[in-house]
This record gives sequence, structure tokens and C-alpha cells, in this order.
Amino acid sequence: MTGTASQIEWAEIIRPQVGAEFDRVAGALEQVARGQDESSRTETRAIIAILEEKRAEVMANEHAGYFIRGWGERSDQVRQMISRDSRWQAIQAARRERRQSLTGATQL
Repeated sequence: MTGTASQIEWAEIIRPQVGAEFDRVAGALEQVARGQDESSRTETRAIIAILEEKRAEVMANEHAGYFIRGWGERSDQVRQMISRDSRWQAIQAARRERRQSLTGATQL
């Protein structure tokens, strides 16, 4: 890891917490997937794959300052990171479209 000694020390405290946050979100998504139908479960597993890509990108960063600035005050960075991904946006659009078509079909 690169940075000053104190930055590295601080980042080494933050980094495992970041990994734990990715684990928490992945676990929540896995739990949701267990209760879904096949189509929704496939989409949720695709979201988990996006999450794992983002985790790999984040954890590969060797700059202590990145963890201090970007992850020192964690709130919902993982969710925000995923929601900015175009693949996630496409999945959400497909889900909205499906819901709308189901709602329209029940109103007939």
C-alpha cells in the first residue's frame, strides 16, 4: 500500500471494514435471491456479480488515501457504486417494465 506511514495504518483499519460491508450487501442479496422466482433470482445473481466486480476494483486499490477519503465515513457507498453501474440500471428498468406489464394485465 502506498502513502505515509499513518495513512497506511489508517487504511489498513478501514480496508477490512470495506470488505465486510461488501460481504454484508452480498449476504443480503443472497438471502433475497433465495426467496425469488427463477427470473428474479437470475437478475439478483447478476447484481451480485456486479457487486463482486466492484469489490475487486475497490480492494485492488493500493492507495491509502483512496480508502481514507472514499471509505473512511461509510454510509451507503456500496449501494451507490452498484446503482451507478449501467448493468444494474438495465436490470432495474427490466424489473419496472415487468411490473408495469403485470399491473396492466391485471387491470384488463
